[in-house]
Amino acid sequence: MKKMVSLGCLVVFLSAPVFAQDKIDAPAWNVGDKWTFTGNGTIEVIKGDQSGYILEFSERNCVVETQGCNAILFEKSNRNRIYAVEGDKRKKYVMGLAKIFDFPLMLGKKWKHAYSAKTIMGGAYHPVSNDYSENYTVVGWEDLQVQAGRFKALKLEYKRITTGSSSSWGGTGEESNYLYWYSPEVKYLVKCQYDKDILKGSKDIFNWELISFQLKK
Repeated sequence: MKKMVSLGCLVVFLSAPVFAQDKIDAPAWNVGDKWTFTGNGTIEVIKGDQSGYILEFSERNCVVETQGCNAILFEKSNRNRIYAVEGDKRKKYVMGLAKIFDFPLMLGKKWKHAYSAKTIMGGAYHPVSNDYSENYTVVGWEDLQVQAGRFKALKLEYKRITTGSSSSWGGTGEESNYLYWYSPEVKYLVKCQYDKDILKGSKDIFNWELISFQLKK
């Protein structure tokens, strides 16, 4: 009987960290945390308070991740993008990738987001406005090697579908698929892989990965 009790305790003890790893809560960002990516891109935490965290995006060739915003306020609990920040002014964030972070993350989790925006081509906004549906799925863990090192990362599938357009040639029904990898150790995304069809003929959109990072305590 004593052996059975001991074995039961051991099972409970061993299963706890596995369960904890399957559910990833929002990271504890600190002012000064900084991530550097291929394509001359950097992201840095410049402010944190009760409302969330403001992250500053450097000017870079790829405008898709920033959606044209130099600074973005991320909500504290789930890290949704809620405001575009310019100096002391805050404007509601209405662009894409608003919910690329939607903590807690766990295997199999799915979520959606819809938004309308002008198209971005060649680094500039065009007058055509499209409606989009974004669909996210957490598909699993991977041991991922990037320039910054090897990390255990959660793989996210991202699908964007054009559901409407202000132009008859706006491409309603078009679908693009990307892959993102999030590392709890790094506290941010470490890699993005774009749909190969989206890459054709556009130098402003490219795959990227983490080169280096610094985390403040």
